[in-house]
Amino acid sequence: MSAAILTISSKNYSSWSLRGWLLCKMANLEIEERVAPIDDAAIRAELLLLSPSFLVPCLEHDGAKIWDTLAIAEYLNEWNPAAGLLPEERIARAHCRSISGEIHSGFYNLRSALPMNLKARHLNFKTFGGALPDIERITSVWRDCLKAYGGPYLFGKLTMADAMYAPVCTRFHTYDVKLDNASKAYCRTILKWPALAAWTKAAKAEPEDFDELDIEF
Repeated sequence: MSAAILTISSKNYSSWSLRGWLLCKMANLEIEERVAPIDDAAIRAELLLLSPSFLVPCLEHDGAKIWDTLAIAEYLNEWNPAAGLLPEERIARAHCRSISGEIHSGFYNLRSALPMNLKARHLNFKTFGGALPDIERITSVWRDCLKAYGGPYLFGKLTMADAMYAPVCTRFHTYDVKLDNASKAYCRTILKWPALAAWTKAAKAEPEDFDELDIEF
């Protein structure tokens, strides 16, 4: 069987592409990467949060075509349940799905105020006030999970939730967001995740720059 195909866009700017890619790595699915050009108008609209739907990532595997990140996560969990994308225990599974769904459908102010940019680093960045409730909610989710399941990941071991929140950790690093100790430790853990480190290295090597997201703050 040929490798699965995962269509992504910019590794530097696309948080949804990162999530889908991490999920495939977690599920041990061999993938061929296809990159949608950043000068495609629809892709640029998505990265600028002007598109109402997500075009990437899109996974094609064994006759299936899945273009929603949570749907990709659920598909991969069915394909390889031994990979542990969801916790084994029923209540923890429900909790994992809930917080994964929350990041999937919310936190618009955070995304607008702190766009993903792995090449950038803005020390002492003044965060737009409208994003602060999003930051507080996310760190509250993290603290609750770390306390309930013991860390170092949200549910003890790596799950789909960590893939869903990984781009948030990169945003907090890029924009020097001040965090409580538990959230800071979680971000350090995720940023050291070998899969994320590999993605970040590739992102920094990308030749393309997206002028609209490379603003000097």
